[in-house]
Amino acid sequence: MLYNYYMKKPIVWLSAAMLVACLSLGAFAQMTVVRVDGTKIYLDISDEKTAPTKGSTFKVVLFSETLTNPKTGKNLGEVYKYSSIGTITEVQPLYAIGELKDTKKIAVGQQAVLEVIKPVAVGEPAATDEEIPPSSRSKIVYKPIEQTVISLTEADVTAAGAKNIITLDDKNQVWVLSRAENETLKPEMTYALPADKKGITLSAGSVKEGLAQIFVSVFTEGRGTITTLVLENKNGTLENTATLPYFVKELGCGANKKMWSQRPFIVDANPGNAREIVFEKNKFVASGATFNTRHNWLQGLNYYPVEKADTDNLIFTASNGTLRMMMDNGKRAESKDLFGSTPLRMSYKQEILKFYPSIQVFGKPGQATLVAVENGTKLGLLSATFGQYHNGKVHFLEYQKGRLQVTDTIKLDGVLHDTACTDTAILTAESLADGTSAVVEILK
Repeated sequence: MLYNYYMKKPIVWLSAAMLVACLSLGAFAQMTVVRVDGTKIYLDISDEKTAPTKGSTFKVVLFSETLTNPKTGKNLGEVYKYSSIGTITEVQPLYAIGELKDTKKIAVGQQAVLEVIKPVAVGEPAATDEEIPPSSRSKIVYKPIEQTVISLTEADVTAAGAKNIITLDDKNQVWVLSRAENETLKPEMTYALPADKKGITLSAGSVKEGLAQIFVSVFTEGRGTITTLVLENKNGTLENTATLPYFVKELGCGANKKMWSQRPFIVDANPGNAREIVFEKNKFVASGATFNTRHNWLQGLNYYPVEKADTDNLIFTASNGTLRMMMDNGKRAESKDLFGSTPLRMSYKQEILKFYPSIQVFGKPGQATLVAVENGTKLGLLSATFGQYHNGKVHFLEYQKGRLQVTDTIKLDGVLHDTACTDTAILTAESLADGTSAVVEILK
């Protein structure tokens, strides 16, 4: 057996200038262009909380640029260039068809935004989320580090018992950190990924004897491949000692976690089943231990006896944003809340690969606790493509009465890309607006 935020938005009173901006941008829902056929545009609406209706109007985002104050250097947000207005003519469960007269500049993978008719009145406060009770869980928030962390974990890399925090940032750097005084993190080692590879996620653990190995899954865009680099501590320096033809992600907590692999792109953009990584005959290989991922990436799922002690359940993030758990009888339990917000996406051929934040599970089999994160969006605008997420929440869930129910929530100040599970805590990093990240340990 194997043992991701609604933001409480501050009340903001809109001035006349802000009203103009809101009316011109609207309160948008995001969609992805998946096909262009003459004047018809096919839009993926599978992630939408509110589906468009026939007659709704939309615009396609052609490009964006960052608006910066030249004197202060302050980032003022994104400025978007849109297409002309189109109209939704047909709505299916997972996609919609829109008509747009000029589609010359429209391409697969671009984002479209659906205009919502309801205006915001001058002087009307912005909507706020339902009040969330304070959590009783203790947490440690380390002082911010100069990186935007997109994945992290804990393992003994510098020495036995070191319990290093290992991070992957958006600049393709892997960092090995140690805990220091006054809740600070001290850099011990670093490794720069090759320039042609984009880091997706990292994991770490002792698959072979000795100090932990770091597994960094990367996407090579030019070749359209996903592989995993194995990094090891060689006399105080991180070295790439192997490259595996798999996507690799850890599942489990602390000493009980294992490295699982899957073949990427076995069916179009879908990955294969999970196989445990072991070290045999002086190399890392995928073993015979396996489970069916139902073509979900290992990022954004887990496998654990949640329903009852003697049966492992597959828990994964569905494309509509809910958490789903496959039951022993073949049916599924689902969360009412949505957790499908994901800042990390890759373009593969004509597909957008979504790597959801990890789902953690811990506790007594049959009475387990699940952990998922959710990110809010700035004005609900284009969050998936242009990184407009801000503020995240860590939700704790339990299986109750046939449903995955949220039982506790921790609100944080930054975007949450991923989580990890240690022997004593849930580990995450809130990426802040100034480009730094604060690593957070939430005690179990």
